[in-house]
Amino acid sequence: MILEVAILNVIPGLEDDFIEVFSKAQHIISKMAGYISHRLRRCVENSSRFILLVEWEKLTDHTEGFRKSVQYQEWKSLLHHFYDPFPVVEHYE
Repeated sequence: MILEVAILNVIPGLEDDFIEVFSKAQHIISKMAGYISHRLRRCVENSSRFILLVEWEKLTDHTEGFRKSVQYQEWKSLLHHFYDPFPVVEHYE
């Protein structure tokens, strides 16, 4: 199992919109091959920061399967405009 970790810095003032759109976008990722689970949590100290934790069966399920898919393009169009700066994504064993 691989844990994808993304710190999401949402543009201040757009947090509620982000949460609403994410609630729709999460259905995209949850249908991908190799997907196990995900959690989105809001930071207590900085209400514009979120952490996204996604469990994948293997690294390539995320880096190749999801990121190179048509579904990723939809995910990207729904969510990427909320971030500043763009998140760094790391993977853990």
